[in-house]
Amino acid sequence: MKINLNLITILSILFFSCDNSTNISDEELVNGKKILTTSTIYINQIIEGINRQRSVIIQTPTNINLSKDYPIVFALHGGGGRNIQWVNELKNFTDNGEFIGIYPQGYLNSWNLGTEASKADDVAFINLIIKELENYNNLNMNKIYAIGTSNGSAMVNKLAIHTSHFKAIAPVVSQLMESMPIQDNTKPVSIFQINGAKDSTIPIDGGIAFGHNFLDALKSAELWASNFECNFPSEVSSSNGNTQYLFTGCNDDKEIKYIRVEDGEHYLRPTYPNMFSDIWNFFKRF
Repeated sequence: MKINLNLITILSILFFSCDNSTNISDEELVNGKKILTTSTIYINQIIEGINRQRSVIIQTPTNINLSKDYPIVFALHGGGGRNIQWVNELKNFTDNGEFIGIYPQGYLNSWNLGTEASKADDVAFINLIIKELENYNNLNMNKIYAIGTSNGSAMVNKLAIHTSHFKAIAPVVSQLMESMPIQDNTKPVSIFQINGAKDSTIPIDGGIAFGHNFLDALKSAELWASNFECNFPSEVSSSNGNTQYLFTGCNDDKEIKYIRVEDGEHYLRPTYPNMFSDIWNFFKRF
């Protein structure tokens, strides 16, 4: 019997959305704010002249500690991906109350960096999500972080360049691109960049992929560090066979960390099983 994996994914998304979609009544407000709970919310955005509803999964612990304001971690999927994929990836952290997961869905399953089929303004989309989150209780709006993989990783870099929402970001298997320079008014942010040395999808040494010209991954980390006036040269060390470059003394007490996973390909988890734990341990220092 052949299983239609696409159908299963669609049904899973529909089940999650329908059973948990938000419909907050006036009686369910606490101190004028919406109750924080696992749910799928929808953000309206005009894309190419048409009003679109874009889904955002909010993933929380089963029991909210009402005396706590939780940090927030945005997670952006790769090209062709779905936001529901993050639910299991980060479930241990959200179940344990480490943070609240916010998983937006890219329009046409991607993030618009210039050459993608999507023409959505994704910086504006993230701004709209954050504005909506301000209506919820038990969220620490001063501790917002972002993880991205592949296409989502490049989008996380773009968000760090053009917004000041995030205390720290983790771009995974994507580095800065020539078409996306750091701006003079870019606010310093801590960055944990991770690349696979054997990545054949987005080459670690830089080059053309998906219509974008990617920088060399190490030069990308150095460019962030230079713009944030970090100490040079970096502190270079080895851990579990991987190479780490650490830039400290940056403006606003930020850090730039770059991990080169020597046996890593574009999908890093098999060669870096503790990746998300290391990212969260990095984030919560800022």
